[in-house]
Amino acid sequence: MVNIRYMRNFNAIDRKEQEELKRSHVLVAGCGGLGGYVISYLARLGVGKITAFDPDEFAEHNLNRQIFADMSTINKSKVEVVKEALSLINPEVEFKGIKARFEEGFEEMWESDIKVVVDALDSIPSRLELAGICREKKVPLVYGMVGGWYGEVGTQFPGDETLENLCRMGIKGQGIEKEEGVLSFVVGGTAALQAAEAVKVILGRGEILHGKVLFFDFLEMESEVLELA
Repeated sequence: MVNIRYMRNFNAIDRKEQEELKRSHVLVAGCGGLGGYVISYLARLGVGKITAFDPDEFAEHNLNRQIFADMSTINKSKVEVVKEALSLINPEVEFKGIKARFEEGFEEMWESDIKVVVDALDSIPSRLELAGICREKKVPLVYGMVGGWYGEVGTQFPGDETLENLCRMGIKGQGIEKEEGVLSFVVGGTAALQAAEAVKVILGRGEILHGKVLFFDFLEMESEVLELA
């Protein structure tokens, strides 16, 4: 019998797919803007196991866009706050939060049942390093970037270099979020698309942004999908 909390998932997904989500393990690199929303979406959908890395504590400047940031969580560890929140959102989810950068101890923490990794980082070099690890581990990577009114999302499978091609021009340091700021609905919208991509990868359904990137502009309400060699 399926838990009643998932009844509104049907018939968009069926009961067998719900069970597949419950058996699935997703790793999210980052618990801040994108990562917080992604984790919330996946937990509410019923993904059974989520691992997340984040070394930081919530700060006041996170309040404009990070779903788990509020006045009571400032100066608290992001992974600990998320763990407590998920115990209330969906106690069926097994959440493991690691208070460290994903590069620190990643090999030791890696588990063979991880089906997909979601990039929620804000540093281009770190993002590229994560892509290399996913390629080595032969696991798909769903990446997302935000800045100002704009976002982009894509999915890279083992053997691809689409993310590297996309990021090569910005490899100097931080992403455009550091330069243009970012709005809450841009973060939430981008994270929703990342969560959708992760679920489609797990279930093997739908059109995945494989070898492509979706650019969208919330100001002009325009979007474009580009093929990446």
